[in-house]
Amino acid sequence: MKFEFLSLEQRGAVAHLTLNRPDKLNALNLPMVEELHAAATAFAADPGIRAVLLTAAGRAFCSGADLTRDDFFKDKTQSTGQNIAGALRRSFNPMVTAWSDLAVPVVVAVGGIAAGAGVSLALLGDIVLAGRSATFIELFAPKLGLMPDLGGSYFLPRILGTARAKGLALLGEPLTAPEAERWGLIWGCVEDSALIPQAEALAQRLAAGPTQSYKRIKALFNQEPTTTLTEQLELEAVLQGELADTQDFAEGIAAFVAKRPPAFKGV
Repeated sequence: MKFEFLSLEQRGAVAHLTLNRPDKLNALNLPMVEELHAAATAFAADPGIRAVLLTAAGRAFCSGADLTRDDFFKDKTQSTGQNIAGALRRSFNPMVTAWSDLAVPVVVAVGGIAAGAGVSLALLGDIVLAGRSATFIELFAPKLGLMPDLGGSYFLPRILGTARAKGLALLGEPLTAPEAERWGLIWGCVEDSALIPQAEALAQRLAAGPTQSYKRIKALFNQEPTTTLTEQLELEAVLQGELADTQDFAEGIAAFVAKRPPAFKGV
């Protein structure tokens, strides 16, 4: 698969996808968003991919949407707002859904700034690592008179709680990587030099794990906010029953009895 604004390399069972528009701080234009959508769709259809690592080239992870491009304002018969809303519905939102629906674990490595839509993109990861110099900033309101999108209004309150999510969105104050780790926005903050090696190690570790288990953990956690306790308990019973019939569970039991590490096959 070839891209203009992304680069892709498969390392074993890990798909290593890199945002590759460093001269624009990896700002999202519509072609780049469409490539991200295509990549997620391809990963979902490839049983040989058991984890995804999303990184970025250059000194920023993603500076948000590239509003300097004409991509967003093609229809001159519509207002600016109508054009942007249409772009969100046609391109951005389907891309977010495709990444959110991925069954395999997604590790995101954030180096430098993640701003606006770049924050939302980072939060599509199941495990987010950031370099110590990284910064997260919701600049929509104070800089542009806009509001978080690409799922930002969904993910931020779920992860941080309403009070902190509103503060970030209303004030637009930068959140450093160490603060993001303390707040629970990300999994961990590491030295800049260790970011990619540690993120790659995590992705490889997940790729060697019980893929069917990971798939159901993601489904279960994504379902939780909309269910009652009774409904969640029943969903746990259903999914746990499915997992107990997998080869990986049988391998896990055999490895436990033999006192050796399990060799999961993802089936």
